[in-house]
Amino acid sequence: MFQVRQSLLLFITAVIWGSGFVAQSIGMDYVSPFTFTFFRTLVGAIFLLPIIYYFFYHKKNNTNKIKQTNKKDLIIGSISCGIFLLLGESLQQFGLVSTDAGKAGFITSMYIIFVPVFSLFIGKRLNAFIIIGIVLSLVGLYLLCIKNDLTIESGDIYIFLCAIAFSFHILVISVFVEKVDGLLLSCGQFFSASFFAFFFMWFFGNPSLETIKLAMPAILYVGIMSNGIAYTLQVIGQRGINPTIATLILSLESVMAVVFGMLFLNESLTNKELIGCILMFIAVIIAQLPTRKQNTLS
Repeated sequence: MFQVRQSLLLFITAVIWGSGFVAQSIGMDYVSPFTFTFFRTLVGAIFLLPIIYYFFYHKKNNTNKIKQTNKKDLIIGSISCGIFLLLGESLQQFGLVSTDAGKAGFITSMYIIFVPVFSLFIGKRLNAFIIIGIVLSLVGLYLLCIKNDLTIESGDIYIFLCAIAFSFHILVISVFVEKVDGLLLSCGQFFSASFFAFFFMWFFGNPSLETIKLAMPAILYVGIMSNGIAYTLQVIGQRGINPTIATLILSLESVMAVVFGMLFLNESLTNKELIGCILMFIAVIIAQLPTRKQNTLS
């Protein structure tokens, strides 16, 4: 029952993240990408504060845990993760200006392919499954993004860069989550991202009170659900569950993005784009299959 509960929590996380693409697309009708990113990360950080208070202060058994946290590592980790989070979310918002929610969800999911590739620089090797996954993902991306005239939409490029930014974001988190509490790190990165996004918003966003009000329902949904609740559920859901299984469940975010895009935004995919989506989804799964050696070690 424990595994079922943890899997259900991760699936809910994927559903929330997938539905967030719809809210992000709606929000882009009113405010700039940096404005949306500033408010969503700020809302996410504020939402986590009472949760942190409950887990670290309200529960007496956990009061010493926050005192033992290395503040230097927490600050450096929050800033580092916040910068890559800002890049990823902002590039995603820019991409959603001209790319539909379903396609954005699938291209964003390529971070699961990029992470092991970038891990080569920290001494990890690629196995056969990862190489096959990379090839399939590239073919899928071609079918998904290249139109009949062999052009790529500008939004697709932004989303592609967003996937790279999220890859570095995941790698940075993997370093600092071993040093500080994950919940504190998540809240810290939100505050850090909102701090930097604030300046970009005023220099490039030209926000107005009226447009912010119009975008606020979408901002609140993404800030509370995608940032606050989903990230918290991810932390709780990954406890005690096989990392490969957890990642596969979370990768369903891309599928849910397509589903919600078709349900609420009247989006559709051509047969060619659908095949591309399927190949990318298969690539995400294959890239994370354990090798025989890993099975032996486990």
